[in-house]
Amino acid sequence: MAPKDLDLGPFAEVLNGPVYVVTVAAAGERSGCLVGFASQCSIGPPRFVVWLSRQNHTFRVARGATHLAVHLLDRGRHPLAELFGGETGDEVDKFARVDWRPSADGSPVLTGARAWFVGRIETRLDGGDHEGFVLAPTEVCAPTRGEPASMRYTDVQEIDAGHPA
Repeated sequence: MAPKDLDLGPFAEVLNGPVYVVTVAAAGERSGCLVGFASQCSIGPPRFVVWLSRQNHTFRVARGATHLAVHLLDRGRHPLAELFGGETGDEVDKFARVDWRPSADGSPVLTGARAWFVGRIETRLDGGDHEGFVLAPTEVCAPTRGEPASMRYTDVQEIDAGHPA
């Protein structure tokens, strides 16, 4: 008999990690969403993993993509987080409402982001209701010194998600 999975709720309640906006373009379609599950996962070679909900429009577009763009937002950019976290690309063209430009590979890069990078999708990992996209950086734009703090989970926890997790 397999052991029962326990709820991480009590542990996760004390976490307050950064949130990211992940954007993608593939097959003539663009999408993007607010992501709370992401992290650097290797120093050498440099790798970063982003976990996308399988129910999300961004996940469906990302399945056919070669690259993803990952953006950090300043705490003062709540409307941008609300757009990418509270709306779904199934119903709304989020990119008609924001300033952006294509990266070298065509990924949408948000011009209002604090910092961003574009990563080539190296592999995908099954994570249950989310799929991990392991990225190798191909373009990086670091923040300038003295900017405000990056947006964290507690800054966006009241946003009603465009899709269930």
